[in-house]
Amino acid sequence: MKTFATIFALLLALTLFSFPAAAKDKDTTPGRLLTGKVVNRDDSPLSNAVVYVTDTRTHAVKTYIVGPDGGYRFPALASNVEYEVYAQFNGKMSDTKHVSQFDDRKVVVVQLRVDTR
Repeated sequence: MKTFATIFALLLALTLFSFPAAAKDKDTTPGRLLTGKVVNRDDSPLSNAVVYVTDTRTHAVKTYIVGPDGGYRFPALASNVEYEVYAQFNGKMSDTKHVSQFDDRKVVVVQLRVDTR
């Protein structure tokens, strides 16, 4: 009986000491980052293109006007939601890309190509 109590106490101590370490290693960043570039057929950046990100659950749309480098970023997107992303430039659109809720990357990079010809 004394051996059982000793083993139980040892297992309890190991359990209590292992949980704080696991909690400390937990990633606390809010959501994920969607980033990328808007380019033309020749891979040149398209400044002033507009990138649209749609939450497929609520249909809420966020927009971003890209700078001279063609780069965009949407921080803190929910990781349990599917998103659609596309770009527009001078009335022309890129293909719509999908960001899956099953994609567990914290940083998702999507390049959007607009055929300007």
